[in-house]
Amino acid sequence: MSDRHIPVTQDELHAFVDGELPADRQDAVEAWLASHPDDAGRVATWRAQADLIRARFADVAADELPMRFDLDRLRRADRRWRWAVAAAVIAAFCLGGVSGWLVHGGSDSGPSVARSAAVEALDAHKLYVVEVRHPVEVPGAESAHLVQWLSKRLGFPLQAPDLGDLGLKLVGGRLLPGDGAPAGFLMYEGASGERFTLYCVRSNAPDTALHYRAAGSIAAFYWVNDDVVHVISGPSDRERLKKVAEAVYTALETRSNSRDPSL
Repeated sequence: MSDRHIPVTQDELHAFVDGELPADRQDAVEAWLASHPDDAGRVATWRAQADLIRARFADVAADELPMRFDLDRLRRADRRWRWAVAAAVIAAFCLGGVSGWLVHGGSDSGPSVARSAAVEALDAHKLYVVEVRHPVEVPGAESAHLVQWLSKRLGFPLQAPDLGDLGLKLVGGRLLPGDGAPAGFLMYEGASGERFTLYCVRSNAPDTALHYRAAGSIAAFYWVNDDVVHVISGPSDRERLKKVAEAVYTALETRSNSRDPSL
């Protein structure tokens, strides 16, 4: 049996994501993913999760850690928990600094679950808006497929509001790993290149009005409606961002209220 026909294991999939897969198995794993969409989806989710962790802790990871942290032992841990354990160690080591960053931002008084979603949304925004060739998984030209796919994966009907009146077009979207539930991520772009993102994740937080969170050069408005946290992130021009958030909020409310209650 050739290497291409040997079944691919979970450890090999994780090694593929981590860039540690032996060269003689690279073609076999790529062929396996091409014919096994469920595994391909898991690999895409793992990569997105790893990218988000790297983005959140990039500055911290550059610092030298104390000798008491045995990273060799961490590397020998089960590969499935490698990123989670490493992030936990780094977070514990830098608890003061990270906590200070999380609470920074002014009028951010929404429910804690919604605030956490806003932090995740801002991390995703920072990570993907700078991408030129691959900012999204599914392009805006395939919006019907994008909405149907994300709605199925998220477990609730996602909508992609038309923001043309604000000079914004849908770039596309992607599926992201949220804290306890998958999240939908849509990106919009203006004529000048400014980008805004809509992050949606299921939550048991109570309904809220708009709340604001600032994070340096970017910011977000977020709210909870019908057990879903919605976060609009973009440049920290508060008035411009608020107009976008209000347009999205109105579009979603109008669509929700027009839906046939018998469906």
